[in-house]
Amino acid sequence: MFRIRRGVTASLATACGLALAALFAGAPSGVAAAKTTAPQAITRTGDVQLVRSHGHLYRVEIHGRHGVIPMVGARGDAVRRQVGRAPADSTLIYNGGPVQHQVSVYLVFWGNQWDSDGNGVEQYQTNLFSGLGTSSDSWSTVTSQYTDSSGQGPSFGGPVLGGTWVDDSAPAPANAQQADIAAEADAAASHFGVSGPDVQIVVMSPSGTSPDGFPNSGFCAWHDYDGTVSYTNMPYVLDAGSSCGANSVANQLDGFSIVGGHEYAESLTDPQPSSGWVASDGEEDGDLCAWQNLGTVSLPTGDFAMQPTWSNAAGGCAMSG
Repeated sequence: MFRIRRGVTASLATACGLALAALFAGAPSGVAAAKTTAPQAITRTGDVQLVRSHGHLYRVEIHGRHGVIPMVGARGDAVRRQVGRAPADSTLIYNGGPVQHQVSVYLVFWGNQWDSDGNGVEQYQTNLFSGLGTSSDSWSTVTSQYTDSSGQGPSFGGPVLGGTWVDDSAPAPANAQQADIAAEADAAASHFGVSGPDVQIVVMSPSGTSPDGFPNSGFCAWHDYDGTVSYTNMPYVLDAGSSCGANSVANQLDGFSIVGGHEYAESLTDPQPSSGWVASDGEEDGDLCAWQNLGTVSLPTGDFAMQPTWSNAAGGCAMSG
């Protein structure tokens, strides 16, 4: 993400919070050509925050952390599902909101730390999403059964990757908060010139950073809707090692495809949580199969470690549909 710090003091933000909220509630979300600043929360009203980033104020909505994929063994149900026992109430129920019909995924590599990443993560993730959606991909099509009020579900006619952006004008912050991540997603949407319900923004944080408390928060990733686009908080999961999937199938990068695929599938079926397809306990199609029966998905761009996702049609976790 782009980040620059501007000198807005806490006292000034407190004194002027309501005025700023009124003044900037409709502020444009374009990307400034000037140097960027680290996002800084200006004020908050309920679940709405104004965050300064890239020389602009972004108005973002915070709905929570959805589709949270726990670290291996971090929750009892994650361990239970590892041995193949999903809960009895796993059926996904439609809640009246949208699903993504023809998704475009945009990868944002946040911070100039990515300029020196030697593990090949950028290429790995680019290859993953360049292969998903192609005719060889029967993994994504498990989600096609989940239609919205239009009668349409996710469909795939080519690579889902819409673009990549290495946002290296400044370092990514060491401890980004949820509002900061949402603001970076909005900045990316402006950068790519995209919006709408079929867009996913994946905010990839670099090694050594702690977006939303990772890895001490017990999760590997989550997704949300910021009022503009569906987005994923995707930490550098290799920093958590095997707790987030490293070497669980083939190599140290396994966690990036397992975790990234988990959030991608959930964003397809519940892009504006929790108005899409959700189980009675609030879990989504990826949650119900987290860390269970991991395997390899072969795409034109390579072989990738993946988890199954929940299929109402099959009554269980499925690797293809």
